[in-house]
Amino acid sequence: MAIFDLFSKRQKKLRGEMPDVYQYSDIPHALRVQIVHIWMDTLGNAENYWNGKVNEAYKFIVDTLCREYGIFRLAGAKNYGNREYLEEFVNAFLNERDTEKCLDFIELAFKVIDLFTRDYEYLRRSRASQKADESIDELNSRFKEHGVGYQFTDGEMIRVDSELIHSEVIKPALRLLNQKHYAGAHEEFLKAHEHYRHERHKESLNECLKSFESVMKAICDKRSWAYPSGATAKALIQVCLDNNLIPSFWQQSFGSLRSLLESSVPTGRNKLGGHGQGSESFSVPSHLVAYMLHMTAASIVFLAEAEASMP
Repeated sequence: MAIFDLFSKRQKKLRGEMPDVYQYSDIPHALRVQIVHIWMDTLGNAENYWNGKVNEAYKFIVDTLCREYGIFRLAGAKNYGNREYLEEFVNAFLNERDTEKCLDFIELAFKVIDLFTRDYEYLRRSRASQKADESIDELNSRFKEHGVGYQFTDGEMIRVDSELIHSEVIKPALRLLNQKHYAGAHEEFLKAHEHYRHERHKESLNECLKSFESVMKAICDKRSWAYPSGATAKALIQVCLDNNLIPSFWQQSFGSLRSLLESSVPTGRNKLGGHGQGSESFSVPSHLVAYMLHMTAASIVFLAEAEASMP
């Protein structure tokens, strides 16, 4: 369903009351209700709950959450009669106080929307796949509208720190990685974001480097360029340069290109999260991890597009 620019919204914009800085600690009640509306429109509601596929979808979501949380029923579920999975799921989501668990609910439900509701047989709808895309677009627009810094992208909840960087760097990187030969790098890059969302900063840095290296290995394998077993990022960069992944005249014109690639992702990871920390423990600030994620994405886009442009 289209998002309407209501009078009250326009007035808030005029008064400067619309959020322009992302927050990550709360999923507002109004946003939760809007998300439930999306689920009802796309996954199904009480009127079409008779449909076996709709019942199966909600049952799958509830059963998965219960199994992963180590419980038998979601909070607030009725303890008598037949289980109403739709009602149990929605009530638990609306009353859940843990923001990360709320994001679990959202991510899992939209995974089901993305993977299963595109089939015409799900609700016998024409344009079923378009309907799924529209529901994901509305979710992401609602997040933005409420100033909540998350987006559902490529089947995962991704933390967003900058709208410009997300749209111009992160999303293009995910789109490029969503190819078969980049499967390993794609998984590692998503893991880096997942660790970042859960504030596992050192783990996020490690996955950044692994993804960066996997992209170069995938390019070398595709192009049949030999590289040493156990090659590090520095060695892989050298192989790519030796095989003119970046044309020689560019290498000469941009003398800092090699040092930029060598010192961005690998150095950041090695200094902040890649080796033993010695006798003193240290923490990695979130803004540095965000910076590393953005550098990783920019490097991936640069290398993948350079390979794609080669004859």
